Amino acid sequence: MGRLGKDVDVVFCPERIAEGRAMIELHTLPQIVSGRTDWAADRAEKLFRNLTDQVVRLLPEEAELAKLFTNTWRYIKFAIANQCYMIANDFDVDFERVRSALALEYPRAADFPGAGFAAGPCLLKDTMQLAAFNNHNFVLGHAAMMVNEGLPHYIVSRIERKYDLSSSVVGVLGMAFKAESDDIRSSLSYKLKRILRFKSRGVLCTDPYVRNDLDLVGLDEVLRRADLLVIGTPHRAYASLETDLPVIDVWGVRRQGVRV
Repeated sequence: MGRLGKDVDVVFCPERIAEGRAMIELHTLPQIVSGRTDWAADRAEKLFRNLTDQVVRLLPEEAELAKLFTNTWRYIKFAIANQCYMIANDFDVDFERVRSALALEYPRAADFPGAGFAAGPCLLKDTMQLAAFNNHNFVLGHAAMMVNEGLPHYIVSRIERKYDLSSSVVGVLGMAFKAESDDIRSSLSYKLKRILRFKSRGVLCTDPYVRNDLDLVGLDEVLRRADLLVIGTPHRAYASLETDLPVIDVWGVRRQGVRV
């Protein structure tokens, strides 16, 4: 009984659903359930068993770390891929050709991700939260942050070697933080835009899904006015894009190489 004379059950059930897949993963992923009392955890488990048969019971501290470890693991994996991309690119090697070859029918490399912006509202936040929780004694997490957050700077520095940015208008294709989404939270396309504003003659941004950014223009206008293009988000629409402009495609969505 609490100080206000009320019985309150407190439970923690971390959400691990990928954006855009809620109606699938609510029913297919195991649900982690934790509570300070067995009674509270029992009630939470009963609720989630309406959605899934797989329920995992943990203590609250275990459940929180499960969530943080999950997102941190993904963030570090993306950082490894991005660091390898930079190494390959610096030696004029197409990282995606190497990655595709090493992963082909080789199960121990099946989860080696491609390069690209690792962003969104959870990965960086949870990695830094885990670091803070551990008194900032998390070298891997901080290194991953430096690699992933540094990728827009790296791309611009490589573009500068090939093009005169000061006289060029750059088109950024895709501003959402992930493909086929309208969510721009923590999107590194906006960091790319800010850097290009300092370096280039002008920046034009477009996205077929985003509706809450009044600065965006249509794809046709970008193609008409830009001198070169950078794919910020690997939307499927860009895979078949026809243009004579130079295209920087770190994601490899166009399958025409990822070197910059």
